[in-house]
Amino acid sequence: MKNLNIVKHQNKYFVISLIVIAIGIVFYFINGVQLDIQFSGGTRIMIETNSEVDANLANEIIEKALGKSVTSQTQKTNNPSNEDEIIHMLRLDIASDETLTDQERDLVIDIITENFDVTEGGNQEMVSVEPSIGRETLLNGLKAIVISSVLIIGYVTWRFSAIHGLSAAITAIIALVHDILIVMAIYPIFRLPVGEVFISAALTIIGYSLNDTIVIYDRIRENMKQMRKSTLDEVVNTSINQTLTRTINTSATT
Repeated sequence: MKNLNIVKHQNKYFVISLIVIAIGIVFYFINGVQLDIQFSGGTRIMIETNSEVDANLANEIIEKALGKSVTSQTQKTNNPSNEDEIIHMLRLDIASDETLTDQERDLVIDIITENFDVTEGGNQEMVSVEPSIGRETLLNGLKAIVISSVLIIGYVTWRFSAIHGLSAAITAIIALVHDILIVMAIYPIFRLPVGEVFISAALTIIGYSLNDTIVIYDRIRENMKQMRKSTLDEVVNTSINQTLTRTINTSATT
């Protein structure tokens, strides 16, 4: 691979990242952040349909009938008994501090049946989540992120004391926060609900970000011994180029 002068163009990369994060912030104020019922509490209803339905129309109809916030999504899966057959599901996430009553649940199903092509005798599921459980799940996820960040600072400070351990640790956390913010920007832009998938994604990103950072730091530490006459920028640039192929291959194959 061609030796790229990455450090020379670092300001351009900073600007690109800031633009993406800024766009996410703008859309946060425009669209807000939707919490999945796993965190906010509420009821999830799954209804099988014969074809893909208009999720926005379903949203509008159910919100008007119940007076509650609703997030609708359509899902497609292959029939396990017949791979050529597609199963269409309409997912309704109804945010509420209380579980839907039997009357409200029946009303939702009746409205969907009247307005859309619901599969007769098809799958119908309902799951309720108490707000307190949702908040506890969210807090546990955030705690996991905070604890992992603290452990990262301690580990990197100890492991890379030869290259200014604490500064290296703080830089690693900044890189980690940057990576998470880039992913967070996607949620308000595309109005995706924040749920357990987001927490899983954040923890995965922490793992990948830390792994890449440690590999680069290790290479910098070794190159500082061998490139004593080179500037820090030259050492860093060489180290990044030496690990770039590995980083790309790891990200693309796992």
